[in-house]
This record gives sequence, structure tokens and C-alpha cells, in this order.
Amino acid sequence: MRIAFSAESNEGLNAQISQHFGRCPFYVIVDMEAKDIKGVDVIENPFYSSHGAPGEVPGFINQQGVEVMITGGMGGRAIQFFQQFGIEPITGASGRISDALDMYISGRLRGFSTCND
Repeated sequence: MRIAFSAESNEGLNAQISQHFGRCPFYVIVDMEAKDIKGVDVIENPFYSSHGAPGEVPGFINQQGVEVMITGGMGGRAIQFFQQFGIEPITGASGRISDALDMYISGRLRGFSTCND
């Protein structure tokens, strides 16, 4: 399973979750096998300065082979794009990516709600 996190820095699992997936400077992508981490990649958000056209950022995440997108907040249109791609959107995450990953694995981080900004 590939899980993407919106990140404020390129520090991998130690990075802080960004509160808006489309406006974050980086994405941390974690490859999981069951509950074991098999790999961690950090990629720059190519739409960071422009925010992209509707659907561009979810499309970019989809191209990475991601199955779950975890972030602090996300708008309703982005959630719809992720659902169309078959990617599970999860909002409400905060703190370090490693902590959010632990919460997701343990089932304590699930679901989404839309933000207005």
C-alpha cells in the first residue's frame, strides 16, 4: 500500500503534516506491507506556488500510485477527485507524519471532512 502525506518539509517521517494538501511544499510517500514500512520517498509538490487547476494535484498524487492521501485539510472538490481515482482521502491529521502514520495503522485516523479555504 502507498500512503501519501502532505508535508511542510522534506524531513520524511519527521516532517510536520501540512494543513492543506494542495498548498504543501512536499509530499511524503510511504510504502507499506501490512504494518511494516518498506520505503519512504519525499517528492516536491510541482503545484506548490501555483496551486494548480482543479484536479491537477489529485491527478499528480494518483500518478504516484497512491492509495491513501492523509492531510490536515482538503476541499470538497479535491475529495471528489480523490474518490474518482479510488484514493481514500483522510483529513484531520496533525503533528509529525510518523505519528499520523501510527494513528492510521491503528485505525484511530479515518474519514474526512471538507475545509473551506
